[in-house]
Amino acid sequence: MTTAAESATSLVQSVDWLAIAPPLTAAAVALVVLVADLFVPEARKPLLGYGAVAGLVASLALILPLHDGDRATFCLTTGSHACSYTADHFTLVIQALVLGGALLTALLSLGDTRKLPAGEFWFLLLSSAAGAALLPASRDLATLVIALEVASLPAFALVGIKRGDRRSSEAALKFFLSSVTATAVMLLGVSFVYAATGTLHLTELAGRLGHVEPRLSTLAGAGVALTLVGFAFKTAAAPFHFWVPDTYVGAPLPIAAYLSVVGKAVGFTGLILVTVIAFPAYADVWGPALAVLAALTMTVGNVAALRQSASRARSAVRLLAWSSVAQAGYLLVPVAAAAYAGERRIGSTVAYALMYAVVNLGAFAVAALVARARPGNRLDDYRGLYATRPLAALALAFFLLCLAGLPPGIIGLFAKVTVFSAAVDAGLGWLAVVMAVNVVVALYYYLQWTAALFRAPADGEEAQPAVRHRVPAPLTAAIVLTAAAGVVLSGAPQTVLRFAAVNLF
Repeated sequence: MTTAAESATSLVQSVDWLAIAPPLTAAAVALVVLVADLFVPEARKPLLGYGAVAGLVASLALILPLHDGDRATFCLTTGSHACSYTADHFTLVIQALVLGGALLTALLSLGDTRKLPAGEFWFLLLSSAAGAALLPASRDLATLVIALEVASLPAFALVGIKRGDRRSSEAALKFFLSSVTATAVMLLGVSFVYAATGTLHLTELAGRLGHVEPRLSTLAGAGVALTLVGFAFKTAAAPFHFWVPDTYVGAPLPIAAYLSVVGKAVGFTGLILVTVIAFPAYADVWGPALAVLAALTMTVGNVAALRQSASRARSAVRLLAWSSVAQAGYLLVPVAAAAYAGERRIGSTVAYALMYAVVNLGAFAVAALVARARPGNRLDDYRGLYATRPLAALALAFFLLCLAGLPPGIIGLFAKVTVFSAAVDAGLGWLAVVMAVNVVVALYYYLQWTAALFRAPADGEEAQPAVRHRVPAPLTAAIVLTAAAGVVLSGAPQTVLRFAAVNLF
C-alpha cells in the first residue's frame, strides 16, 4: 500500500512558478482586462490600454530574475529528465523579443483604438503575447502546438477587429484559412512522429528518431516532413506566403506590425526547436529543404517588393509586407546551415531576428504616424517628410538603412554578414550567392524610399502636413524607443552577435 502511494506521489510534477511567470503574467492581465471591461465606463476605456501596457512591462521585468537560464519545470518523474518547460538563455531572449514587440504594439495601439472594442482588443493582444512567450520555453510537441495556437488564434480576431471593414474581414479570413491549414498539416505530422517514437518530448525524440524500427521509418519521415511544412506556413516562407500582403494591408496598422515581428518570431522559434533539438537525425532532409526555401523566399519577397507602385493605396504597408517575406528568407539561412555546421549557427538567426524586430517595428511606427494625416499610406505620401517632420524622417531613414544593411545601420550590416558567413561556413556557397544578389536587389527599394523622404514634393503636390496634427505621446514613445534600441545595437554589434552565437545553445 505504501509502495503504491509513493509511486502515485512520484508522478506529481513540481511547478517552478518563477520560471513560468512571464507568460503567466501576460495571461492573467489579459483576463483582468477582459473582466474590467464589463465595469469600466466608456469614457475610461483608455485605462484598459494602460493596464495592458503595465502588464507587458511586468512580464518583461519577470524575465530578469531568470537570467541564469538554468530553470526547468513540468519534468517527467519516471526516470527520464525530459521537461516540458525550460527557461534557458534561448527562451529568455525570445521571450524578451516577443514581449517587447507586444509592448511596442500596445504603444502604437493606444492612440488608434478609439473605434475598436477596447476590452476585446487588449484581451486578444495580451493572450497572443502570452502564447508567444510560452512557445520558446516549450520542450514537447504538445505544448509547442498549444502555444503556437494560443499565439495565433487571437491574432485572427485582431486582424478582423475593424467591424464593417470589408478589407479587414477578407484579411482575417485569408489569415485564418492559411493558419488552420498549417495547423492541420502540423498536427498530422506530430501524430505520425508520436506513433513512430512513442514520445512527444523534444530531447527524447532526438534519440529515438535515430533508431526507429524499419517498418516505421517511412511514417517517421513523413511526420517530420509534415511538421516542417506546417511551420513553413507560420514563418511565411515561399510558397506558403500568399496570405501575408493582404493580411498586413487589411489589419489595423499596429497589428500588421505585431504580425511582422512577433508572429514571425513565433514561427521561427518553433522551427528552430523542432529541427535543431527534436529532428537532428533528419538533418540531411530538412537542411537542403530549408536552404531551397530560404533562396525561394528571399527572391519572391524582393521581386514583389520591387513591383510596388508608389501611387498605389497602402503601398508602403505592402512594401513592408513583401520586405518581411524577404527577411524571412534571410532568417532561414542559419537554420539551414545548422544541418551542416552544428546548432551554434542558430545564434545568427536569433541575432538577425532581434535586429529585424527593432527596426521593423520602428518603420511601422513611423508609418502609423504618417497614416494619421495620410490614411492612404502610399509611398508617395512620404515624399518630403523631412521638411515637416525631420526627426520622424531621420528615424525612418535609419530603420530602412538597417533593413538594407547599410551604415549607419551597423547592426543590420553585421547581421547580414553573419548570416552570409553561416551559409559559407556550412558549405552552402550557392545559397550565399543567392543571398548576396537579393541583398543588392533590396537596396533599390529601400534606398528609393529613403531618398523620397528628403526630396521636395513634386509639382502640384502638397507637402506633408505640418506639426498641427497632434502626435499621441505613446506613438512618439514607440518611435523613440525603437530608434534608441537600434542605435544601441549598432553601437555594439559584435557583442550582440557574439552573445547570440555562444550563449544560446
